[in-house]
Amino acid sequence: MASSMGAQKARAMKSGSGAFDVDEFIVKLISFMGGQKPLDDHTGDNSDDEFVNDAAGKLEWAKIGRKALAKSRRVPVMGYMLGPLSLEQKTRAAAKRTKIEKNQQDLRKPQELKEDDISRSQNETTKNVAVLETILTNIGEEINIFKFVINPNNFAQSVENIFYLSFLIRDGKVAFETNKDGEPMIYICEQPSDADYAGGLQKRQKVFEFDMKTWKRAIEVFDIKTSMIPPREPAKTRLGDKWYG
Repeated sequence: MASSMGAQKARAMKSGSGAFDVDEFIVKLISFMGGQKPLDDHTGDNSDDEFVNDAAGKLEWAKIGRKALAKSRRVPVMGYMLGPLSLEQKTRAAAKRTKIEKNQQDLRKPQELKEDDISRSQNETTKNVAVLETILTNIGEEINIFKFVINPNNFAQSVENIFYLSFLIRDGKVAFETNKDGEPMIYICEQPSDADYAGGLQKRQKVFEFDMKTWKRAIEVFDIKTSMIPPREPAKTRLGDKWYG
């Protein structure tokens, strides 16, 4: 039905002042693709069908395809003669979620810090800073910073000693400088007043890098045998009702 209607529309086409001759177009098309011309005795209503059937096996369809390709830039796509493939819409199965019940005995409440815990830590720092200040006051002269802060038997306490010493340097109670031999030296000094800062005295910050490699190297170079700062007991911190070392 659709093919016959298409044939009727094609026969009804007009080119310029004359009608479009389908038979002549097919003859020229087959000749272009290498087919043979029809014989004179091919007459009747089915002459076109017989001609096409006889020459179909000899036609060069690629030749006309290249001609058509030169006139069209549309990319060939895959299509279906009988429409799209049938699709089955899948029904999504609703997953049933089970509520996880937690064991109340396994639940732990976060530790609560009290004001006494924080003040105890601050008092511990203040006490250790005062100990270092007393030792430097008793020495009364400049001393190599590594010989003063390093505990040759405890790297962690050596780091803590540097931490406590930084408060004294920050407050201006201890001076830090390098002597003519390039050694970093510290000594007790008079704390600057507000008048000194008003007169142009400025605070400067220094970054002191100290790792385990530096700690071992300083012990070897300065031949440190004992700690000038008395070793401390391992610190314990209380969080809530428990103590942690």
